[in-house]
Amino acid sequence: MMRCTLENRNAQTKQLQTAASNVEKHFGELCQIFAGYVRKTVRLRDKADLLVNEINAYAATETPHLKLGLMNFADEFAKLQDYRQAEVERLEAKVVEPLEAYGTIVKMKRDDLEATFTARNREGKQLTQKEHVSETHLIDMLEQSRPYKLCIITNRGSLPGQVHTLGRNF
Repeated sequence: MMRCTLENRNAQTKQLQTAASNVEKHFGELCQIFAGYVRKTVRLRDKADLLVNEINAYAATETPHLKLGLMNFADEFAKLQDYRQAEVERLEAKVVEPLEAYGTIVKMKRDDLEATFTARNREGKQLTQKEHVSETHLIDMLEQSRPYKLCIITNRGSLPGQVHTLGRNF
């Protein structure tokens, strides 16, 4: 019965270790990909801001009618970049930071799991040593009781017959 419980705990521990490894691997990848996406979105926003500045500079050199059209286009394009900035801030706040925090939690849980695994191994070794000591103690007790039985038997009757009987019993 004790063996079955230990095997169940071993299976559960291995399953938890596998789950923790999967989470660490995949969430790490997700964090890196989302962070890369955010960085690329920031670069795109920066390039778009440069484009808006260049459009405004070009508009300043053109005729009033074209200037008005280019300025309106630059304003609308700048509004899109404001939306992109809001997207970057939301991604950082709602996706990247929670994933990083979850990664820290997973690492702490993995450490707890390792500590539990180590304690369980230590407990198993102690149980094995205890069983070994118990078996050794039992064997010692049996060996110590044999001379006592021999002494009792030899005091009861004829020595050769009882020693022969004793040899068959042991």
